[in-house]
Amino acid sequence: MGELANFGINPQVMKGFDGYQNVLMTGYYSPVIHARRTPQGQYNQPIYALPTQKRFSRAEIYAGALKGKGLELAYSDSMIDNFLLGVQGSGYVDFGEGNLNYFAYAGQNGYKYQSVGRLLVEDGEIPKEKMSIQAIREWVKANPSRAQGLLERNPSYVFFKNDPYGKVKGAAGVPLVPMASVASDRSVIPMGSVLLVEVPQIDNEGNWTKQHQLHLMVALDVGAP
Repeated sequence: MGELANFGINPQVMKGFDGYQNVLMTGYYSPVIHARRTPQGQYNQPIYALPTQKRFSRAEIYAGALKGKGLELAYSDSMIDNFLLGVQGSGYVDFGEGNLNYFAYAGQNGYKYQSVGRLLVEDGEIPKEKMSIQAIREWVKANPSRAQGLLERNPSYVFFKNDPYGKVKGAAGVPLVPMASVASDRSVIPMGSVLLVEVPQIDNEGNWTKQHQLHLMVALDVGAP
């Protein structure tokens, strides 16, 4: 580590959440949501553009705080799809017109993000070792009357804009590169920091292979607020 100082590099070893340099690793993915430009039948879940007044909670937005203000970019057929689009911060919308429209992050309502996955684990609904996006989807499908109440426990709400260039970008405003771009907490890892990360290797079923691989990465994004 000390030798790097000869090249003007000041490395820092992260302590991790347990003091042994272990950190939680999650992955990006770009969801594709089926939607329509106007409400039609089951397509009645709005995806909103950034409003002037952002300080509405998720529950208030679900109750209609932004309804009729001309902010609706699209209407999907799934509240959980919209929710997960917000967690990812961007994704693609399929209007059924033969092409995909990229919806980029436009802003957030100012409320602190609460992980519904963590809440489901704490409530004893899903075992920690089985937690995944698919597990959340399955829980929502099995508990339709409780789904909105769960999502409202995360008051954070993300707004979008239609980006015709269709590039998945991070908060730094540059396209994200697989296995090279990192979303981080800027209070811990400043934007633009270069990281040497020992990444766990996952098989096609999402299981850890007991192997790691070193990757050089750059902090170009932030996690959900």
